[in-house]
Order: sequence, then C-alpha cells, then structure tokens
Amino acid sequence: MTGNEPAHPPAWPVRALNFLVAFLFISLLFYFSFQQLHYQWAWASVYKYRQKFIQGWLTTVWLSLAALGLSAAIGLFFALAQRSRFLPLRYFSKIYVEVVRGTPLLVQILIFFYVVADAFHITNRYRVGVLTLSFFSGAYISEIIRAAIESVGQSQLESAKAIGLTQAQTYRHVIFPQALRQSLPPLAGQFVSLIKDSSLLMVIGISEFTQNAREVNSNTYSTLECYLPLAIGYLILTLPISLWTRYLERKLKFET
Repeated sequence: MTGNEPAHPPAWPVRALNFLVAFLFISLLFYFSFQQLHYQWAWASVYKYRQKFIQGWLTTVWLSLAALGLSAAIGLFFALAQRSRFLPLRYFSKIYVEVVRGTPLLVQILIFFYVVADAFHITNRYRVGVLTLSFFSGAYISEIIRAAIESVGQSQLESAKAIGLTQAQTYRHVIFPQALRQSLPPLAGQFVSLIKDSSLLMVIGISEFTQNAREVNSNTYSTLECYLPLAIGYLILTLPISLWTRYLERKLKFET
C-alpha cells in the first residue's frame, strides 16, 4: 500500500453519493452551456438516418475488436523480439517501433493502402484498415510491454534461475504476472486510442461510425445532432475497457 491511498476506502454509499454529486455538477455545466446557444435542435431530420448510424457503429465495433486482438499479438511479439539475442530481429523490431511511433497514422494508412497493399494485391480496404491499425497500435503496445517486462527486478530473475526455472517458466510464472499488472493502465489507454483512431480509416473509403456521421451531417446540416450521438457511441465502446482494466488492476493487486 502506498502513502497516497487511504487506509480504509470509503463505504459504497459514500462513494455513490460523491459520484452522483460530481455527475450532477458536470451535467448542470453542460446543460447551462447548451442553454446559452439558443440553438434550434433538429433531431427529426437526423433520426431518419438512424440505420446509417447503427451500421457505422457496428462497423467500428468489429474493426476495433479485430485490431485490438491483432495489435496485442503484434505488440507482445515485438516486445520479446527487442530482447532477442538474434541481433537482426532485435534491430528490425527497434526500427519498426521507432518508424511507426514517429510518423502520423494518417500517412501510414495512405501508404499502406495505396502502396503496400497494392504491391501485394490486397484489395479489401477493411482488411487493410485492420492491418494498418494493428501495426500502428502494436508499436506502442510493444513499448508498453517491454517497459513492464524490464521493470521486473533482476534479483527475481536470478532467484528463478537459482530454483531451476527455464526461461519459458520464468516468463510465465515470474515476469508476465508482474508485467501485466504494471502495463494495464497504459494498455487501457492505448486500446481506447485505437478505437478512436479507427475514425481515420474514412480516408480510404471505409464507412465506419465517423464517416457515416459526416455523411449525415452533409445531408442534414445538423452538426450537433450528428456529432453528439457520435461521441456517445464512442463512449459506449471505450468506457467498458477502462472499467474492465480497473477491475483487473484491483484483482491483480498485491502488496510489495
């Protein structure tokens, strides 16, 4: 337990009451701000396109799920590759991470779709979108996992070796449990960013959530009515990830 944490967390009624107060304050702040607009809402014109919003949201869901799983696998591979004794693989991994993290995702999407995918005759833009998002996010996940692995003390590795654990057993029973606990908060942030970054796939013609909202806006000229559902839709996707990772943090927490 650290010095910043209370010895006894407050009871759930106290936490619920304080959460309600904070939520009410934020709600009143936004309510007051919108009231000052004197804006004529036109929800009826946007409601006619509800099916388009739903289709775009579902497309974003499956794009994000596919990219989340693949990027986690890519990140783990390159995190381990950067620690490899095989120097070409180690340097290849370092170059990949630095190039991807040092260039904008928008540029990577365009190059991957119009150059790399065309060279390999990959015509499915949805497949290209998932691969691009996965390789982009994988570079960041790789650094998160690598830093978490290297945070495990050298004395623990020596102790594992002393009791006869193999390298694979050391990773499984000593390194990975601690690295997972350390990497959960930044991983949650990266997964949330990946979901929001999927909106950039509209530049290659993918009809995801943001693209469909833009199209409805261009047809109805109802900007707020189009983008408020967009914000809520993304929040529905990202909030469960944050809550789930916080639950895992508490579950995996132990005294040091």
